[in-house]
Amino acid sequence: MHRYLLFILLAVPLSSKAQISAADLASLKIQSDSLNYYSHQMVFDTFAENRFHYDSVFIRLFVKALRTPYSFEYPFDSVQTISKLYAPDSSFRIFTWEIQRDESYYRQEGAIQMKTKDGSLKLFPLFDASDFASIPTDSVRTNRNWIGAIYYNIVMKEFKGKKYYTLLGLDDADFSTTRKWIEVLTFNSNGQPVFGGHYFDYKDDELKTPQPVDRFLLEYEKDAKARMNYDPDMDMIVFDHLISESNEPQKRYTLIPDGDYEAFKWQNGKWEHIDKLFNQQLQDGQAPRPQPLFDEKGSRLKDDHN
Repeated sequence: MHRYLLFILLAVPLSSKAQISAADLASLKIQSDSLNYYSHQMVFDTFAENRFHYDSVFIRLFVKALRTPYSFEYPFDSVQTISKLYAPDSSFRIFTWEIQRDESYYRQEGAIQMKTKDGSLKLFPLFDASDFASIPTDSVRTNRNWIGAIYYNIVMKEFKGKKYYTLLGLDDADFSTTRKWIEVLTFNSNGQPVFGGHYFDYKDDELKTPQPVDRFLLEYEKDAKARMNYDPDMDMIVFDHLISESNEPQKRYTLIPDGDYEAFKWQNGKWEHIDKLFNQQLQDGQAPRPQPLFDEKGSRLKDDHN
């Protein structure tokens, strides 16, 4: 009798967790092959008009695949040219990718998929409004007028019972500069995503956007490879300190790392700035860096999910 009760107690949690059916799993694997093809073409095809065509086809097929019951549990690992990040609490995941017209124009696209109890699809498409934002740091935004980025890390913090999801992202911007963003994502009382807010505290200087800001921008020379990522051991967002090669800090295309590092530390519901993180300069490879999306051959690297 005791063995029977033990079996029931152990079996209930397993049987109560809904999963993708075997038929749907097989279908998703087939759909993923097509998605990988179109996602690859939208990045690597030679002609811009073809890239935009493949992007359109990819979006339609991707939404169709996501409508599969409990698709939230399916990692889409074989779809190699898009970023896939699960929130640390597995309440949602966010997909982002980039499409290029030419060296002067990049646009980011994406979607937030919420985890639902019944396995139905709850999706917030992300529409890049960067082209229409003269000052992209100065406004709280929704998924309809998002400041685009390819996200490579997500950090969850809490303050007074509310969760804050900090997204670290990359924007290739244009032929002269690259941008990296720190974007705080929250959800309002209606469950809608809200991007940005006054979550940063730093002293104004000639290299940073004057306060207040609703998202933090690190913009620098195209080939400079400045680093910005979350260090879990230090529990900080660490990023390169920049200087101007020509003593013209207002010209972002002249900014390069100088070997020093700054940081943000989450305190009292804000990212508090630390002006100089180390007393000595770090060598190459010692600072945290974004998880790469592709290997040297252009193949998508495998993501680790919760």
